[in-house]
Amino acid sequence: MPSHFIVLPGGGYRVHGRDGAPAVAWLRSLGAEAELFEYPLHTRHPGPLRAIRDVVARARAEGAERIVLVGFSAGGHAAGLAALAPGASADERVDAVVLGYPVVSFQLVRAGVTRDTLIGEDASEHARAETSLDHLVSPDSPPFFIWHTVEDGVIPVEHSYLLAESLLEVGVSHELHVFPHGGHGLGQATGEPGVEAWPMLCAAWLRAGRHIP
Repeated sequence: MPSHFIVLPGGGYRVHGRDGAPAVAWLRSLGAEAELFEYPLHTRHPGPLRAIRDVVARARAEGAERIVLVGFSAGGHAAGLAALAPGASADERVDAVVLGYPVVSFQLVRAGVTRDTLIGEDASEHARAETSLDHLVSPDSPPFFIWHTVEDGVIPVEHSYLLAESLLEVGVSHELHVFPHGGHGLGQATGEPGVEAWPMLCAAWLRAGRHIP
């Protein structure tokens, strides 16, 4: 049975961006079951995390054998947090994660809007660390597909490098693609030279993991 995909759009935890719906359409064109989940906005942690885990558990209860989270920007942070944060029940665990230009670290300066909305401007260093994806990776974390662009002026590519390095350190399977050109929020990147290859690369990765036909 192909995996069930839950797509989380970007938007800094303040709005829902336009990058989610096209990803759902793309996944369905590949023969996958996919849904867009508009997680809670302007809601402090762990509100969005609990909401996403509830959706994962619901999909399990409806018969999904495998769950893949797909997230962009702040939605990438939300997806990564749901996959990596401790405390998930068996029904809430996910099997793979796809992230596009994700927010990873709340310890970096260039994560301000997303960080401030989720944990507050005055969040302690401890709170920032425990909601930074690179600090949550463990040897039993699910495999990741990550893509970013060097020219991203909103969420620097450093975020994706931090996550990939943490995955590498503990031996978690992952694939990272960094494209030289392209700004933030590209979504499917249709017509963008170079970076428009990411859906094809991702589809190959998903097929290798038997998540799509």
